[in-house]
Amino acid sequence: MPLVLARPGEKNSIKRIGGRDDTKKRLETLGFVVGSAVTVVSKINGNVIVNIKDSRIAISQEMANKIIV
Repeated sequence: MPLVLARPGEKNSIKRIGGRDDTKKRLETLGFVVGSAVTVVSKINGNVIVNIKDSRIAISQEMANKIIV
């Protein structure tokens, strides 16, 4: 399921990252790599705030749809 559908507080593992190569590279530099644990903290106005690798990052709903958990 896309990360945007994950419930806040639920720990998930990244299975796949979709999108164009530049999008994948951008997400990779932020720490979104296959096998990483990611937890949705909250969803505000379409943006998704997540904890990944001991960092809190806000990504757009569009980006969150490309991350499959």
